[in-house]
Amino acid sequence: MSTITTAQQTRSARSAGFTARKSVWLHGLGATVAASAVVTVLSVAASAAGVSFETASGTIPVLGFAQLTAFFSLIGVAMAAVMARVARHPRRTFVVTTVVLTLASLVPDVTFGFDAASAVVLMLLHVVAAVIVVPVLARRLAE
Repeated sequence: MSTITTAQQTRSARSAGFTARKSVWLHGLGATVAASAVVTVLSVAASAAGVSFETASGTIPVLGFAQLTAFFSLIGVAMAAVMARVARHPRRTFVVTTVVLTLASLVPDVTFGFDAASAVVLMLLHVVAAVIVVPVLARRLAE
């Protein structure tokens, strides 16, 4: 009887783990789409308000905002899925890691030759994307 119970508990635990990973991916994809859309709309609004997003190598195209936001958000989703499996405290590990990476992502905005307005708006867009994606993923991770 205990063998059956143990086997059932093992299957239940595996199923719960799969459901949690599935939840991280599904919610992460939704947050990625939302963050990409919001960042793109805000970049268009900033451009309309006179922010140039120009460097010596050219102007950032509108679709570049959506593509880069999606790319790095999906990296965050993958990180959350991995941390859900291997970290002792997945939520805390994920949040600390993403805060550090978000801060690191601000460095190029200051160093790539953008004017002050462009750099500030780019930094705000990084924070907006993180504010959309990180909490959604963190809520799906165990304490």
